[in-house]
Amino acid sequence: MKPNRIILIRHGESEGNVNRRVYGEKPDYTLLLTEKGIEQARAVGVELKNLLQNERAFFYVSPLWRTRMTFEEIIKSFPPSQFQFNEEPRLREQEWGHLRNLEDCERTDRERDAFGSFYYRIEDGESGADVYDRVSDFLSTLYRDFEKPDYPENSVLITHGMTIRIFLMRWFHWTVEEFETYSNPQNCQIVTLEKQSDGRYRLMTELRRKAPSHPHQRPIRLPD
Repeated sequence: MKPNRIILIRHGESEGNVNRRVYGEKPDYTLLLTEKGIEQARAVGVELKNLLQNERAFFYVSPLWRTRMTFEEIIKSFPPSQFQFNEEPRLREQEWGHLRNLEDCERTDRERDAFGSFYYRIEDGESGADVYDRVSDFLSTLYRDFEKPDYPENSVLITHGMTIRIFLMRWFHWTVEEFETYSNPQNCQIVTLEKQSDGRYRLMTELRRKAPSHPHQRPIRLPD
């Protein structure tokens, strides 16, 4: 049984979103939500409850602290009988590898933008392609879960901006060039895939797009 919806939610505003110097002081996985981020998470919980009504949901939650905190606020809108959850490390954010000062973060941003975010591997960390591989592995688990007889009507992934874009790329078979035209969802934005009458899923959320900035683009050319 396929769920009615697959819902992707980026975590609320975090310390790293408002002060990048924190990446030189705290490990990425320990960054917390700001007060604004907590409010965003609480509000998106109400929004999600209004969307699902009494339908059940299975939550897959990245283990990073900001995603855990987002999940904790979201489920305040749901009775315990309405949801199940698993912590899912494969949904974590792209790895930055180690502590980085502000100058290193800004240099990495510039290099990644120039090289292309899918292929650029952060020093001691991951490339977008690495995230693609673990998201692909997670999909195998997701498909197996769908086959369980009492699987809920909704799958909800509490995760990160890059990971959401990679998930959508993998699900909808976007090319690398197509992936590069999308921006990360905003904090606590709901991105919804809805099952259609033919069993396929349609992306119901309009994503932010950016002009392709990378010069090395070569679409596949089929023979005449």
